[in-house]
Parts: sequence; structure tokens; C-alpha cells
Amino acid sequence: MIEKITKCLIILVFAVIGVLLSEFVSSILVDYIGVEVLKVGFLGVTVLDLVMGVAGVLIFAYIGKLAAPTINRNILHFSEAMATYLGDLPTSDIFVLSIGVILGLVVAALLGTSFSRLPIVGPYISLIFSILGALVGAKVALNKRADIISFFNRLWFSRNKDNAKKANNRNVSRTYKFLDTSVLIDGRILEVIRLGFLEGVVVIPKFVLEELQKIADSGDTLKRNRGRRGLDIVREIQANKAVEVEISDRDYDDITEVDTKLVRLAREKNGIVATNDFNLAKVAEIQGVKVLNINDLANALKQTLLPGEEIQLYLAKDGKEPGQAIGYLEDGTMVVVEGGRKAVNSTLPVIVTSVLQTSAGRMVFAKLK
Repeated sequence: MIEKITKCLIILVFAVIGVLLSEFVSSILVDYIGVEVLKVGFLGVTVLDLVMGVAGVLIFAYIGKLAAPTINRNILHFSEAMATYLGDLPTSDIFVLSIGVILGLVVAALLGTSFSRLPIVGPYISLIFSILGALVGAKVALNKRADIISFFNRLWFSRNKDNAKKANNRNVSRTYKFLDTSVLIDGRILEVIRLGFLEGVVVIPKFVLEELQKIADSGDTLKRNRGRRGLDIVREIQANKAVEVEISDRDYDDITEVDTKLVRLAREKNGIVATNDFNLAKVAEIQGVKVLNINDLANALKQTLLPGEEIQLYLAKDGKEPGQAIGYLEDGTMVVVEGGRKAVNSTLPVIVTSVLQTSAGRMVFAKLK
């Protein structure tokens, strides 16, 4: 198929050459032919031009048909040789070579424009500039191969890094945070959201709202107040424009426990469970779901105490063990003071001996100075 196409193109090229040569020959013959009929023309084309054109097309098309196999064979041989040569070259060299040739041709075109209007030699000067520009550009590009590749590598990696950063930011901003009943009743999650420490989409499942409603409808006064507080927190979170809030209608008829539903929903959405429930946090972690424990966050923000550090403490009451006294830091952390029972209801310096940190809270042990 390719051979037939190239053969037709070769014949067409030879026919065009025949037309061009026939015009040149007819312009010479018109001065030597005495037959006036051949000089009569229509729209600028004389009978002589028409005869010479047809003769030129037929003759040169036939020559092209005869020469086509040889030319075609040479073209295919050259193209195969070039393909083999370029196939052995590294892709980076071909890329650099192409850049050099293109830049060389651009410079040659700019320079050749100045000489193109010169009579006779103008077009040939432009052609020479193009050949030299392509060769020089290719040579310079190959000599500067390392610099060119390094430049494009930096450009490519920089763009990929920016794209990856944008994609990561989009992924971070779309992280789902699932709130459970305990964290809504507790209420501290509202302040975390207000201060901008909770990114992504805050999701409150419908089954969590139903559990809050049941607690709010309880006959027990304490439970009723806790349920109503949780519903108030939901309303305030929805009113906060700094975060995207979504009420999920997803439910699981085969599951009755709200905590189990929440963990399953978070696992399906690859989200994070925000809770104060110690047991729920453990179950979620076992199932591979990330957990944001508000108690852990609060403990992490409490005053740091190191063994050997001296603090002023008010001893509020007796401890469980003989000789112990209990005091509290400003953040509510309980401090057990050995031998402090005799100093209950007084403020005095104590020395920290150890600190016990758990998800349930923090306890500090100290002794009298």
C-alpha cells in the first residue's frame, strides 16, 4: 500500500515538473512559430501552452512511472536505514536533536528572510541558511545534551510536585470526619471546628441523630439534657460556615449497634471517626479505621510535667491510700501526693515523681518537698 502511494506521488511530482518545463519551453517557442492559431489564447492560456502542457505532463508522467520503482526502492531503503539508526539512539538524544533542529530552522528562517528578496540567488541563500541552521542547531544541542535534559527534568519534576501537592490538598480537604454521639454530647468538638483544627468534610450520620433524639426524649433528666445538648451542638456545627457539614442518610439494616454502623461507614468512605468513647476508638483501630479522640487531643494540650519538677499545689482532700492527698492542676488533672494527708486544705510545693498518661486521662504522682 505504501509503495503504491509513493509511486503515485512520484508520478505526480514528475507531471508537475513537466508542466513547469512546458511553460518555459513554450515561452521560447512562441517567438519562432509562425502559425498564428497557436498564439491565440483564452484567459492567458494559448493553444501552444495547452499543447506543450499536455505533452509535458504525458512525457514526464511516463518518465516518472519508469523511474518510480528505483526511486521508491531508494526511498524505502533510506527510511529503513534512518529508522534503524534512530532506533539505536536513546530517546533523550532524539528529543534533544529535534529541539536543536527546530531552533536552528527558526533562526535560519529569520536570517534567510533578509536575503530572500535578492534576485536569482535569494531563494538559494535561504535554503543554504536552513541547511546550515539545522546542522548547527543539532550539533549545539547534542553538545549541550546534559544541560537541556537537566533543564526539562527540573521543569517536569517541579510541575509534577505542584500537581501532587494540589492533589494532596484536594484529598486532605475531602477527608471525611464522622462524629459519634459521645463527641457531640461532649461539645468540645465545636471549639475544635471553630478554631479551624478540623479539616475536610464533617459527616453526621442520620442514625447518630436518631440516637441523640432518643436520649433527648428520655425520662431521665440528666440523659434528656445531654441529648438536647448534643442536638444543639449539631445545629451550631451546621451554622459554622468555616467547615463543610454533611448529614449522611446511609444506614445498615443488618446492624443494630450505632457504633458498629459508624465504624463500617467510616471504613467504606476511608474516613476518620471522631469520638470520646474509649471502647469505640479501640474497635475502630482494630478494624483499620483512623480515630480522632478528643480526650487524647485535650490531654496533649495540657501542661507538660516532668519527673523532678516542682509545682505549687492545693491539696483538696484525702487520698484512697494511707497518707495520700489529692490536688488538682488548673486544667483539672488529678495529682496524688504521697505523705500529703497531713497538709490537706493547704497550698505547698510538691515534686513530681511520675506521670501516667492514657486515653482515659492523665494522673500525676508527687511527693512533698
